[in-house]
Amino acid sequence: MAGLLLAAGSGSRLGRPKALVELAGERLVDRGVRTLSEGGCAPLLVVLGAADTSVTGALTVRNPDWETGMGSSVRAGIDAVPGTADALLIALADQPLVTPEAVRRLVEAYEQGARAAVATYHGNPRNPVLLGREHWSTVYSMAQRDVGARPFLRAYSHLVTTVSCDDVASPEDIDTQEDLARVTEMFGGV
Repeated sequence: MAGLLLAAGSGSRLGRPKALVELAGERLVDRGVRTLSEGGCAPLLVVLGAADTSVTGALTVRNPDWETGMGSSVRAGIDAVPGTADALLIALADQPLVTPEAVRRLVEAYEQGARAAVATYHGNPRNPVLLGREHWSTVYSMAQRDVGARPFLRAYSHLVTTVSCDDVASPEDIDTQEDLARVTEMFGGV
C-alpha cells in the first residue's frame, strides 16, 4: 500500500506553507511521512507545490497546479503512484494529530478486504482515506478545486468501510496561527 501525503498548499491563512511548519522540532511534512511509514505504507509520496523542499524517505511529486486546490494534488499523486501499488492511503500534512495507529487501522481494514475506507472521528469521516486501485480513476475524475476524495466517499458510501480512530488520533488541522498555537499546546508547548 502506497502512502500519499498532500502538502502542496501555501497556507494562505497561516501565512506560510504548512509543509514547512515545525511542531515539536519536526516539520509537518516530515511528521506526515513518518506517520505513513510507521503505519505500514510503502512506497511513500509527497505532493509539494508552494514549498520547494526535499523530504527524506519519500518520492517528491511536484504539483504545478497546486494553486487550484487539493483536487490537483490528489490527481498529481495518483499519477505518480508506482504500478506495483494495489492501494493508496491519502493523508494531509496539516493534520499532525493523525497517528501511525490510525494509519495502521486503515491498513488492517485493507488487509481484511476493504477496498475503500475512511478514518472516522465521533462518527464523522475525515482523514486518512484508503483507496483500492480500482477506485483511483473515479476519485481522479471527481477531485476538483479544493476537494480530494470527499465526493467519492459520499457518492460511493456503500463501498466505504468506516474505521473509528477516536481513541488513537484527531483530525484537528492547522489552518491559522490560532490552530497552530492550540496544537502546539497539545504537544506540551514545544
